[in-house]
Amino acid sequence: MSKTSTSGADVHRLDRQAARQPAYREHACSYDQRTGAFQSYRRAIIEALPVSRGQVVLDVGSGTGLCCGLLREKVGAQGGVVGIEESPEMAAVARERIAGEGWRNVTVVESPAEDAEIPVTADAALFCAVHDILQSPDALRNVMTKLRPGARVAAGGGKWAARWMVGVNLQARMLHAPYVRSFEGFDRPWSHLEQLIEDVHVRELALGSGYIVTGQAPQPPS
Repeated sequence: MSKTSTSGADVHRLDRQAARQPAYREHACSYDQRTGAFQSYRRAIIEALPVSRGQVVLDVGSGTGLCCGLLREKVGAQGGVVGIEESPEMAAVARERIAGEGWRNVTVVESPAEDAEIPVTADAALFCAVHDILQSPDALRNVMTKLRPGARVAAGGGKWAARWMVGVNLQARMLHAPYVRSFEGFDRPWSHLEQLIEDVHVRELALGSGYIVTGQAPQPPS
C-alpha cells in the first residue's frame, strides 16, 4: 500500500482550518444582519483610510464584502478593491454581492492571509474587525510585501477597555467571541502591526472597547 505524506506547511494549514471559528461558516448567510449595528464603525475605520480615486486597496479579512462597497466608493470605478478571505462560505457571499452589484473592479482572493497570493501592489490596506489576522505576524508580513512604500494602512475592531469597566468588557467578550479564536492580545490588538508601519496613530472608541489605528508602509531610506 502506498502512503501519502503531509508536509509541515500542510499540517499548519490544517491546524488553522480546524481552528477557524465555526461562526464564519454557520453565520455566513446571516452575518450582515448579525453585525449590522457595527456598520457605522466600519464606515469610521474606512473613513480613516486616506485613499484616492484610481488607487488599489486590500481589504484583509473581507468577510461577506461589507467593506468592499464603501472602499469602492473611495477609489471609484478606475481604482480597485482586492478582498482576502479565508472562509469559503464568507467568500461565496461576498462574490454574490460583487456580482449582484456589478462591481467589475472588486475581487476576492479565497485564502488565509498568511498564504494569500495577492495579484497587485496596492496603495492601501484595511484590517477591519480581523483580530485573528492582526495576531498573526506571518499574515501581516505577507500583506505588507504587497503594499507600495508609503501605502496607507488602517485597522480597527474591538479591544478590552480599562479593567475596572467590567460591564463594558463583558459586553465586548459576548460580541466578539463567535468571531475570535483567542482573546490573546485583545488589550492592544495592533501591537504586531505597529512594528511594521510608520507614523502610527491610535484612537480609542466606545469607552475604550474599540479602536482605530492608522499608519503607512515604510518609505525607502533617502
